[in-house]
Amino acid sequence: MGAKTGFLVYADGDVPGLLREAGTADLARTASMMRLLYPGWEIEESAGSTLWNGVYPPEGTAYAASWPGIEVIGDQRVMIDFPSQLPDQLVAASAGRRLVLHAMHSVVDWLAFAVWEDGRLVRSLSLSPDSGIIENIGEPLSFELPYWAGDRPADVIPWPDEDEEPYPLPFHPLELGEDALRTLCGFVREGHPEPDDIDTDSIRLHGFRVRDPRGPDPAEREAALQRAMEAMGPPRFFSLGLDGSLIERDGL
Repeated sequence: MGAKTGFLVYADGDVPGLLREAGTADLARTASMMRLLYPGWEIEESAGSTLWNGVYPPEGTAYAASWPGIEVIGDQRVMIDFPSQLPDQLVAASAGRRLVLHAMHSVVDWLAFAVWEDGRLVRSLSLSPDSGIIENIGEPLSFELPYWAGDRPADVIPWPDEDEEPYPLPFHPLELGEDALRTLCGFVREGHPEPDDIDTDSIRLHGFRVRDPRGPDPAEREAALQRAMEAMGPPRFFSLGLDGSLIERDGL
């Protein structure tokens, strides 16, 4: 799976402390939370997961749990370049509480995280080597300071036969992402575990299929993709001639 996350946490206090006390999440309570966060959406119960896998669920699926004082929801829809643009109903649900968004994708070295206090955004950061700093709102949190000070430079090994060029950011987003994850939520996806890290495999999340009735139907989208692939016709193969021209040939 790699370092991939896309989830929210709503908490009345310290997130790691509340997660360590989490027991079995009530299904009815969790389903009620889902209806609040996705008003008017089609929500259907499906197989659940653990917090370890649930922070990056399959597309169209949400893994969630609601306990007294804390709620967690994993959904790829919150993996947005600008965390400040999180849908209003998701932010409104954080009134009187802390809201944490954490999202990262190892394929493109992208990281985004944000923290709201009582519905007010206090920190948001989104960046990747290809796009640079996409969003940077609020003062850096304490765990970020060594990165911005240059104490945690990116250590990237180039591919064979590739010219070594400076990493386009002063630090590696995924390294900061793991520190953000541990500090804000009490666990990591990769790296060396610490004794106090939360055992995410022991925390169960309920599963839900979630669909916006105003959006495209997944079956229709799949059918449209299949039609487009069929309209492309059979693949064509070419080789490079001695004069530099492309010569079409049969098969591989």
